[in-house]
Amino acid sequence: MDVALSLHINTPPSQLIPDQLPTPPTSEPHSPTLSPSVPQRRENVDDDLTVSISRTFDPHSELLPPQPDTIFSSADGVFFYVHRSVIREKSTNGWNGQLPHLPASTYSSDAGSSKVIALPEQAAVLNIVLHAVYGISCASYSPSIQDISAAVDAMEAYGISPKAHILPSTPLYVLILSHAPLAPLVAYTLAASHDILSLAVSISPLLLSYPLESLPEAAVQSMGAVYLKRLLLLHNDRLAAFRRLLPPPPLPHLPTASCQSAEHSSLSRAWTIAAAHLAWEASPDISSSAIEAEFSPLLKALSCLLCAESLAARVRQLIDEWSKVKADGTPSEVDLVISRTRSILPVG
Repeated sequence: MDVALSLHINTPPSQLIPDQLPTPPTSEPHSPTLSPSVPQRRENVDDDLTVSISRTFDPHSELLPPQPDTIFSSADGVFFYVHRSVIREKSTNGWNGQLPHLPASTYSSDAGSSKVIALPEQAAVLNIVLHAVYGISCASYSPSIQDISAAVDAMEAYGISPKAHILPSTPLYVLILSHAPLAPLVAYTLAASHDILSLAVSISPLLLSYPLESLPEAAVQSMGAVYLKRLLLLHNDRLAAFRRLLPPPPLPHLPTASCQSAEHSSLSRAWTIAAAHLAWEASPDISSSAIEAEFSPLLKALSCLLCAESLAARVRQLIDEWSKVKADGTPSEVDLVISRTRSILPVG
């Protein structure tokens, strides 16, 4: 859903105060558009002026009991009606100096006295910022991750700390996470550049398949040295954890007439070679199917049923241990002890 609706009025933008602006009718949900990005609804009045009004932050919004007393205008000409008290409470710099502290009497509601504050952000971006300020979700507008990233940057500029306002309990935090599976690098860079640690940690596992040598320079600069190092360590630790799981070969079974210790030694050597190849080729997010595929030729080459059972059990154990490795690359020591205690004992 687009952020604005349009209507025709006879009032100049500088005089767009709540008591003058007509309320759009609710009976016209689907009307012609004036631009591809902003669907419009029209009033049957003289075509002196067409204005675009925020769907959420309109003059008669019920976000708070009092009517809005401040008007923002986006770079693409959409008007947002907000409450000065809310803006001033959340902003530490007077909305980047645009909204200095003035007595209430300065903001008269008389015709012509209300000033429109022009802002450089596009409506889609400003819409996200204001939803964050009011603590409400903008998910219904389906903003892009690029607009969200620009909005978080704008929050910083307007004295609204992203780190303090994008918390796990907030709608914007949830919205960013919802975009992360399709745009993990953009989402991680957003979190990193504003030092939102919990968000970065939640997103980082989605980058395990990303080749870090291909990171764009802009992303590296934006996320900074600390969060780049976190990402590098995550990849390295995951690979190190996987490689630690590989060495133990399948457990030997008791010698039989058709399979003596020499045959099992051959299986152990084959496992070691396959494990070394897997350790060299593995990525930090190597899948269970890739692990199975590496050891499948060994299984097909075995003529001893007991050796085959031991090999299959060892592969299952490896996959199970790998699935328990945490995002920081360190499997739980308790998990490893339990897993290996329950491993297949020599088969009689």
